[in-house]
Amino acid sequence: MSTVYACPLSHKLISISGVDKLAYLHGQITQDLNLLKQDNFLWAGHCNAKGKLWSVAKLFSHQDNYYLAATAHEVEQSLSELKKYAVFSNVEIQQSSLQLIGLLGDDLTQVQNELAIEFAPDATACDFSAGKALKLADNRILLMVDSDFSLSQDITCLDDDALWQQQAILAGEPELNQAAIGEYVPQMVNLQAIGGISFRKGCYTGQETVARMKYLGKNKRAMFIVSGPSEGAFSELDLETQVGENWRRAGKLISQAYNKQTKTFYGLVVLPNDSEPSQSLRVKHEPQVELTIQPLPYSLEDE
Repeated sequence: MSTVYACPLSHKLISISGVDKLAYLHGQITQDLNLLKQDNFLWAGHCNAKGKLWSVAKLFSHQDNYYLAATAHEVEQSLSELKKYAVFSNVEIQQSSLQLIGLLGDDLTQVQNELAIEFAPDATACDFSAGKALKLADNRILLMVDSDFSLSQDITCLDDDALWQQQAILAGEPELNQAAIGEYVPQMVNLQAIGGISFRKGCYTGQETVARMKYLGKNKRAMFIVSGPSEGAFSELDLETQVGENWRRAGKLISQAYNKQTKTFYGLVVLPNDSEPSQSLRVKHEPQVELTIQPLPYSLEDE
């Protein structure tokens, strides 16, 4: 049997309920809510009026609520912003007390059978007795459960979410640390490449900027995966690139993970979108740490 790991996630949830929930949320995020079903999840961005991201979230429905799952910093920011205008609609928006657990493993069949998690063909979400399951990849399932939920003893429960974060980074899934909130338009973190932007849905907050980036070719930055040997993660986020014999500012890390076993650092960084895989990068405040750009698992080319 393949080893299955369970990671307790620090990510949080926003729940949206009420008769106006579709119309209200539809006008706030980059995603077309009409595409959301019980058996799928969608990526979505929540922007300020200038088109800069407050958060990047996994959007899904369960029972009669919508949920947005994102980092704790993103949830705090988006929750505050979403509540500002909710008083004008019949909608209730709050942080959910439900928990998120990440399951990782080369073969998740047995644990799916034990939990009665059954995804329909081509589905990316399903309800099960303890909550909701999202299929991010064949080897990664995200569970939304309550505090009474427990896993079988055959599953290796980890103390932190470093392994989950590593896999999310290698999958090129954008998320924002506290310093990145309000700094980037959705295309700068590749949200269009994972289906997180609808260019046909009509108006939403920040939509003019997002559309201008696409149709006028204004965007000059993109998100890249970087990795390299290191003794730990970093509190300072600036990366530099080598230009001739000099080093110049390249961009900032927006997410990071550290694998203690392999002593390898993984990160997501926003760089000029013409950055080459061969270019040299280093951490500004720890210049001995050199990082290399890794291939993205999706294309950044426009449809």
